[in-house]
Amino acid sequence: MTVQGTCHGDFAEVRAEFEANFAHRGEEGAGVHVTVDGETVVDLWGGDAGGRPWREDTLTHVWSCTKGATALCAHVLASRGDLDLDAPVTRYWPEFGGATTLVRDLLAHRAGLAALREPAAPGLLRDWAATTAALAAQEPFWEPGTRHGYHALTFGHLVGEVVRRVSGLGLAEFFEKEVSGPLALDFWLRLPEDLEPLVAPTLPPPPGSPVSRLYRRAVAEPGSVQALLLTNDGGYAASSNTREARAAEYGSVGGMANARGLAQMYRPLALGGGYNGVRLVDEAQVASMSAVESAGFDEVLLVPTRFSSGFMKSAGNGHLPPADRGVVLAEDAFGHSGMGGSLGFASPAARMSFGYVMTRMGPGIGVNERGQSLVDAVYRALGHRLAPGGPWFR
Repeated sequence: MTVQGTCHGDFAEVRAEFEANFAHRGEEGAGVHVTVDGETVVDLWGGDAGGRPWREDTLTHVWSCTKGATALCAHVLASRGDLDLDAPVTRYWPEFGGATTLVRDLLAHRAGLAALREPAAPGLLRDWAATTAALAAQEPFWEPGTRHGYHALTFGHLVGEVVRRVSGLGLAEFFEKEVSGPLALDFWLRLPEDLEPLVAPTLPPPPGSPVSRLYRRAVAEPGSVQALLLTNDGGYAASSNTREARAAEYGSVGGMANARGLAQMYRPLALGGGYNGVRLVDEAQVASMSAVESAGFDEVLLVPTRFSSGFMKSAGNGHLPPADRGVVLAEDAFGHSGMGGSLGFASPAARMSFGYVMTRMGPGIGVNERGQSLVDAVYRALGHRLAPGGPWFR
């Protein structure tokens, strides 16, 4: 296996760790991309992409990294003054049943709508109107705003419907018009059919991989929110590698991208909100995107988590088994991981953005040792040190 691409000499350790992922950590096909001060310092790829070599333009499913794109759409509207994150959801979505639920609660996983209660018909999540109507009418699992729990499959419909109501555009259309188009990103919330030949299918974790607390609770308690999340998805997980799934609009988990697309989406946010004449948000909005909103025990993942308004924050949980750990970043950093290990984030204090994607998924729903090794190497190259248990600091 040959790693291709470019890597600035100051970031040689990133290339070494990327190669070590293939040699020692079970990597099969992957890419990593890093920008600093707006300039690309790492752009590497290699391995297998579904029976053919991974190429510079190969795309793959990035799962919950999609939530970062959806959250960004809401922040674009907020930065323009079109959306008040502290307003009730009903101001923009009158049919929404939670009168006390704020837009910020949707973004910070506090809405209590972490799974669908009623049995989901096959393909339900592909039906935007039906899914949003079901969520609007559903009784929350907890009082909105009082606790937080990861809205793994519902986040995109909840936040995306607010984006649609405010902008008049569907989520994928808004993202393409306001974000991915102007920035020329390799990132799609609804993949065009002519790009199907570029797709490398994702592969499940190796047999015998550790399982998370979420999965153990789902098996032990069939009526739990965890069980509903995993089993009441209208067949999404089973069909995620199909053209039908890639053509649909989900907002939580359906994004298709490469490492370049992830890192370059976060690049403007690492630079105060704009890049190369494209301003997504103002600096005040970047600060809001970085600020912690929810922290502590997660009612769904059953481990401590930390979220800003729509983005994951550093939460290493290094004392926990591998399948339950989060990602260790600098405290200012914000972004999102995807099930099995993909990751994109901005680290504004370092003016750095990062993207990593892969085909072979690891244990748990977050970052594993392959992605974390790359993050660690980038921060070391930038002169950061690791506090005991995290975060990275300078």
